[in-house]
Amino acid sequence: MLKSQNAFTQKLSTYAVLSESDLTNLAMFNRRSRRFQRGHEMIHEGQRTGSAFLLTDGWACSYKMLPEGDRQIVDFQVPGDFLGLRSILLQTSDHGVEALTQIEAFEVLTTDILDAFTRVPRMAAAVLWASARDEAMVAEHLVNIGRRTAEQRVAHMLLELGARLELVGIGDTSGYPCPLTQYHLADALGLSAIHVNRVLRHLREEGLVTFHKGQVIFEDRDRLEDVASFDSAYLAQDRPPLR
Repeated sequence: MLKSQNAFTQKLSTYAVLSESDLTNLAMFNRRSRRFQRGHEMIHEGQRTGSAFLLTDGWACSYKMLPEGDRQIVDFQVPGDFLGLRSILLQTSDHGVEALTQIEAFEVLTTDILDAFTRVPRMAAAVLWASARDEAMVAEHLVNIGRRTAEQRVAHMLLELGARLELVGIGDTSGYPCPLTQYHLADALGLSAIHVNRVLRHLREEGLVTFHKGQVIFEDRDRLEDVASFDSAYLAQDRPPLR
């Protein structure tokens, strides 16, 4: 099985037990391979689209633009994630998606998804669970911006990304590769880049986490979780998969 396909199947297998036949049917998503350069706007807000993307390599972000030109990053997407899945159901995208690194993805048509749901019912259940997890993440991000301190916001985001990447076999409990800049974190957390820099420096000086040269290293993950009040239960990654 392709390494790129592993990220998607590993993620789905967390939520449902997939048979060999199920995995074979999922290969239908391999039909339309696409590559995008860093900075490319893969989906723009207001776009009417009949397709989504399955991210197989690289990072992207979904975002909303304000009239004044400010950007609010809603979430980051990592390998195994769908890009624009909600948009094909609503027919019009309510957000933009930008490639943060060079991207490899499979373009997935609405008919592909509906056919897969028919052929692989457990995939439909797994995608439903994954979508519920994404909704739970949005709730946590809202709490982040509305109620948590800057230190808690940064720590919580780094821990959440680590848990999501570990699910698809990227990084481990000690850390993970991370192409994000302080400006990306600032746009996601409702902070200035200068404030993010100060928080990261403080967390490093406290011996909790180091974010440097494209790598997040957890120096003391337990203490960092205490700082962030991080409880991974909302990610639903420890629950038994559906059978």
